Amino acid sequence: MPRPRTTPIRNPALAVSIAETGQTYASIAEMINRVGREAGLVMHCTASSIAKWINGANPAPAAAAAALEAFARLLDRPDLTAQDLGWPHPPPKATGSSDPWQDDPVAWLTRLGRDDMLNRRTALTAGLYSLTATTLPPASHKIANRTGPASSAGASDVERIRHMSSTFEEMDDMYGGGHGRRIVAAYITQEVAPLLRGTTGKARPALFTAAAEMTYLLGWMAADDFKAGLAQRYYIQSARLAHEAGNPLMRSTVLRSLAVQALELGHTPQGLALAEAAADGIRRGCPPRQRAWITGMHAEALAATGYEHTRVRHLLSRAETDLEHADSAPTQELTGNYRRESYEHQVGLTLDHMGDYKAAEEHYAASVASRRPNERRTRALIGAELARTQLRQHKPDQAAHTLLGLSTDLMAVSSARLNHILSGIRESWKSSRDDPTVNRAEELLSSLTYSRQPGKARWS
Repeated sequence: MPRPRTTPIRNPALAVSIAETGQTYASIAEMINRVGREAGLVMHCTASSIAKWINGANPAPAAAAAALEAFARLLDRPDLTAQDLGWPHPPPKATGSSDPWQDDPVAWLTRLGRDDMLNRRTALTAGLYSLTATTLPPASHKIANRTGPASSAGASDVERIRHMSSTFEEMDDMYGGGHGRRIVAAYITQEVAPLLRGTTGKARPALFTAAAEMTYLLGWMAADDFKAGLAQRYYIQSARLAHEAGNPLMRSTVLRSLAVQALELGHTPQGLALAEAAADGIRRGCPPRQRAWITGMHAEALAATGYEHTRVRHLLSRAETDLEHADSAPTQELTGNYRRESYEHQVGLTLDHMGDYKAAEEHYAASVASRRPNERRTRALIGAELARTQLRQHKPDQAAHTLLGLSTDLMAVSSARLNHILSGIRESWKSSRDDPTVNRAEELLSSLTYSRQPGKARWS
C-alpha cells in the first residue's frame, strides 16, 4: 500500500490519471522509462519523480513527452493531452496533427527530413514511438490535397531517385544506419519532396513509388540508429506515399517493417496485427520473392505470441517454397530483397521466439556464413544475434569466438541496434571473463568506440 501523504496534492488531474491506471508509482515510472528507451534515452524516472509531479513539479520536456505516451498506453486513451495530466499545454505547433496518418504525407516528409538533417531535438522529444500509430486507418483513407508549382517530372527523374536510393542502400549495408542518414534526409527534402507537390501525368505513380522507397530506406536507417519514433514516422509516410501511388505491394513492404519494429520493441500484439495487414495486402498477386519475405515475417510475428506453432511452421514452409520459385533478380529490387540467407535469418528469429535456441543457432550461422562482403551491417547484426543465442545455451566461449570472427565488421559499422545487443552480451558473460576467449572478445568490444550510443541524459 502507498504511504499516507504528508503534503497536499497540487496536481489533482495527474493524481486522477494515476488512480485510473491502477498501477503503482514504480510501475508507471518503469513504463515511462520504457518509452524513453524506445527513443534511445535512459531517463531514470522513479516513483520519487512521480511524487514530485503530484506535488506540483513539472517534468522536463523529454520526460513529459514520454510520460504522455506512457499514460496514453496505460489508459488506452490515444487522445490524451498534457493538459489532461495537469501540465501546461504546449503552444500549438505549425506542424499540424501529431498523428502521422493525418495531414499531407509530403508535408510530413519535409518536416521529418529537415529535423533529421539538422539534428533538431524535436525529432527525438516529439518523435517518440506511438503505440496508437500502430493501428492502421482504413485502406481508403483520404489523399491530401496539396498545392505547388506545376512540375514536369518524368521517367528520368524516377530513374535518378531510384539510382540514388540504391547508392544510399549500399552505404547503409556497408556502414549501418548511424552513418549518412542525414545525407539521405537532405536529398529527399531538397530534391524529391518538391517534385511530389506539383507533378501530374503518367510519371506520377512511379514518382510516388520511388519516393516511398527512399522514405522507407530512411525509416530503416533510423530504426538501425535506435530512433524508434523517427523510424515509425518515416515508415508511415512511406506507406502513405505508396498508397497514393496505387502500389499495394510497396505498402505491404512498409507494413512488414513496421511489424519488425513493433516486435523488436516488445509490442507483440501490434507486431502481429501489422504483419497480418502486410500479408493481406499481397493476396491479390505478388512476386514470389516478395511474398516469401512477407510470409516469413508473418511466421515470426505469430511465433512471438507463443501460440500456433504448427501454423508458424506452415508459414515458414510456404515462404521457403515461394523463395525456391522466385524468378526475379533480387539485386534489382530495393524492397523484397530476399535471398536464401535472408530466409535463414528469418527462420532463426522465429525459432528464437519459440525457444528452440539450438536450431536458431544453426540458421543464424548459415545466414552469417553466406552473406556477401558488402553486407557488413547485416553480417555484424546477425552475428551478434548468433552470439546472444549461444550465450542463452550457456556457451560463452563459442559466443566470444563468433564475435572475434566478426571484428572487422564490428569496427566498421555504426548501428545503435547492434550496440544494444552487444551491451547485453557483455553483461551476460561477466561471470565467464576468466575464459581466455571470452576475455579477448571482451577486450574487443570494450575497445570499440560507439559515437552513437543511446543518450545518457537523466530526466525526472
